[in-house]
This record gives sequence, C-alpha cells and structure tokens, in this order.
Amino acid sequence: MTTTAALSRSAVSGAAEPVFWYGIPHGYAKLELEPPRERIEELVRELNKLPPEQRAQASQALQFYAGMVTALNAQNVHMCAVGYHPDDDGTIVTSTLTISTVSTSGHSAKLVIAGLAGTAADDPGSGMRPLELPCGLGYLAEEKKRTVAPGRDPDSPEGPLRGDVWQGTVAVAGSGTPDIILVQLVTPALHLADVYRDILLGVARTLTFTDPTKSASDPDEPRAGSAEAAMRNDFG
Repeated sequence: MTTTAALSRSAVSGAAEPVFWYGIPHGYAKLELEPPRERIEELVRELNKLPPEQRAQASQALQFYAGMVTALNAQNVHMCAVGYHPDDDGTIVTSTLTISTVSTSGHSAKLVIAGLAGTAADDPGSGMRPLELPCGLGYLAEEKKRTVAPGRDPDSPEGPLRGDVWQGTVAVAGSGTPDIILVQLVTPALHLADVYRDILLGVARTLTFTDPTKSASDPDEPRAGSAEAAMRNDFG
C-alpha cells in the first residue's frame, strides 16, 4: 500500500488565516465539514426524485452524514478524510484520518505535551511514546479497542454493530495558540496496524506552522523542514 500527499491547511480557534498546514496521503477523500446551503438543498432535491424504495435508504445516509458532520464540528475537527486502499488479497481496507484541536484552557500547550511525552518515555508499557517531529515535540499513543460501527440503527432490536479497531493518535503543540493539535487514524484492519502507524507518522511529519507556499530560493526544491520536504520524504 503506497501513498503520496496533497497539501492542505487549517485555522485554529476561529483564526481568520490558517496557522498550520499538513499533507493528506493518496487514497484519502476529504469530507466536506462545512457544506454550503446550496449543496444541501441540491442533495435534498435529488433525494426527492428517487423512487420510494431508494429514497428511504438515501435519506438515512444523508441524515448519517449530517449527524457526523455536526459531531465532528462540535469536537473541533478541522479535517476528516476516509481512506480506501487495496489489501494484499485484493480486498479494500478502510480508515479514517482526522486532524483536530484541543484547547488547554489557558495552559501552555508545549508544557502539556512535554509532560505527556515525559510520561510516555518513563512508562513504555503505557502505549505511548515521545516523538521528535519537524514541527516540535509530540507523542504517539495507540490502542486496539472495541467500538460501535456504523451501518445499523443503535435502537434496532439487534442492537448496534460492534467491531475491533486500531486507533493511533499523534499530539503536538500548536504555534502561538493554547491549542494541542491531534492527528488521529482509525482502521478496522488490525493486521495492517504497522502500515497505518507509518501513514499516521508520515502525516504528523508534514505538520508545519510556516506557510509552505511562500517564496523559496529554488522553486523546484522544497525548503528543509517545510511541509513539501516532509511530504517528499514520507510519501514519495
């Protein structure tokens, strides 16, 4: 499973200008977290044109999307992308990549990250380990857990669907803000945990607080430490 990356950007805490940039690996499709009203109205019109037997299913999918977008925005998720990649046996494996921010309520984000990274270094069995990233100090946490899976109404007589997933999280301190940036990757493909860990770390290494589109001495060669350089190293 190979990946390349595209450059994207985000703002923190309602900032008018983006304050951090990141790379998105190949094979990931971004969800529109703030769809324009015109797009929603168009979807509703298309929904009403469907035959009755298809309308109910499409309506359920649209409601699921609306609910998911509302939940993601409530959790300060700046980017959500769904990945589709072929496995060695020809099947398609899925994953979800998110980038979000968490406020430290006025505390120093760098001190919080340094404390957590120190805890990870002192306790290797905690499932956490410190990271030295191009953008600064961070830590990696990973776990395998059982969770509710989409696809069935949780109030149905059969109850909600449940499945096992691998979840990896990288946390780094924001630049000039009290926010911690979280890069998370979740997949039900437990046997590919090592592969997805590498993808997660690759995305984390592309995080930068310096606008990578600003002038450089050589337009064909990315600046050292920039998002382009990190993406070229990690995603090819």
